[in-house]
Amino acid sequence: MDAHYDVRFKYNNPSVTYSISGFAGALPITIQNMPEEQIGAVYAYGDGSFTTINYEKETAGAGQTGLPNSSSSIFLTRNQEYVIAANQSSHVVTVIDSVAGLTASLSLPGVYRVSVNPGGSVFLAFVQNSDYAYYGLKLNGSQTLSFSGGPTTWPKAAVDCEPLNAPKWCLFQAQSPDSTDQYGMYYGRPLAFNRPVKAMFSNDGSIAYVLNCGPECGGTAPSSISLLPTGPMIFEPNQQSGKLPVLGSVPNIPVPGGASNALIDSSTMYVVGQQLLPDGLFTGNLTVVNLANNTAGSPVSISDGQPGAMSRIIEADDDTLWIGMQKCTNGERVAKGQPYGCLTMYNTANNKVTMIEPYLGDATGIAACTGLHKVYVAEGGQVYIYTTTDGTALNNFYVTVTGTAYDVAYMDGLTDANNTVY
Repeated sequence: MDAHYDVRFKYNNPSVTYSISGFAGALPITIQNMPEEQIGAVYAYGDGSFTTINYEKETAGAGQTGLPNSSSSIFLTRNQEYVIAANQSSHVVTVIDSVAGLTASLSLPGVYRVSVNPGGSVFLAFVQNSDYAYYGLKLNGSQTLSFSGGPTTWPKAAVDCEPLNAPKWCLFQAQSPDSTDQYGMYYGRPLAFNRPVKAMFSNDGSIAYVLNCGPECGGTAPSSISLLPTGPMIFEPNQQSGKLPVLGSVPNIPVPGGASNALIDSSTMYVVGQQLLPDGLFTGNLTVVNLANNTAGSPVSISDGQPGAMSRIIEADDDTLWIGMQKCTNGERVAKGQPYGCLTMYNTANNKVTMIEPYLGDATGIAACTGLHKVYVAEGGQVYIYTTTDGTALNNFYVTVTGTAYDVAYMDGLTDANNTVY
């Protein structure tokens, strides 16, 4: 699509449409947008394909091999050397390591999400309805030899190491089942997490902010953010440094409004979640967290959504933050007869909700057309356009699509932050 003229064809030739040459995928549903690398990575749920798109040439690259048929979460590192995927139906974390030329399928029953840092050196995996977080390590030669005797030779924090007879990768708990593991990483108990679902990473890469969604995901403790050092979790061989902290020294930021997704801008984190109310319904909130002093502000009411579902959140022009939810008709707003919709526009300059767009269906994808003062949204399976100046809906007649629109990405985005899922 031409985001300047809001048409599906070349503005000076209506008979010539845009297409990605060579792309073929069944039910493509997500786009990992990496404009800094001039590529996008499209995941198709129907056939499990993961295909890179060359933005400059507008052509599809070779599909990634080695993935199971379905992935509930998938990430390509920026250097394009690793693909990390959570395969919930297969109960494995799949690591495609193009550096070593191997694929490791690390067993982790119930795994459903992975988070990878921008540098592509740390990944965390999360299990549905669990209070544990896990991280992967690529083994050096001496570790491969030491762990080759099977599970009895692995560190106690190891969940799985593959291949079994000469392991190259291991998956570890971010809290050891005993006081210390083979690496001397001491964690302490009880658990530091409460239904962790995602990790965000500080600008300098040194901290992983683990989002604990708490009651929103069936947990008992309130939602919060746990701060973990990334040094011990760097997966390249011989790069691990330091020790993961004792429980008492793990900073934990309470976020009563819910914490299931977030976006970091400098020293500010915008945290989105669903808060359980006394009437048994959930209501959507946005909480602004100051990372300079690790304090959370008061929750601000936004669109309701499906508890625990991965929302969409992105910054755009005119100091706006756009948040998309799914199943927004099931929350407190509808029950109380309040204005509702799945898409919220928030002003980061005055920290106020500017508008909750009228209901058009689930908001499953948002792209910020930076410099054009508009956002493109996949909403209710169709493409819509909104201005960032006042949230007005623009004419979308010439960008509507046949079929179901799940995600949208701006190929001319200034940074890799211009995406809505990863």
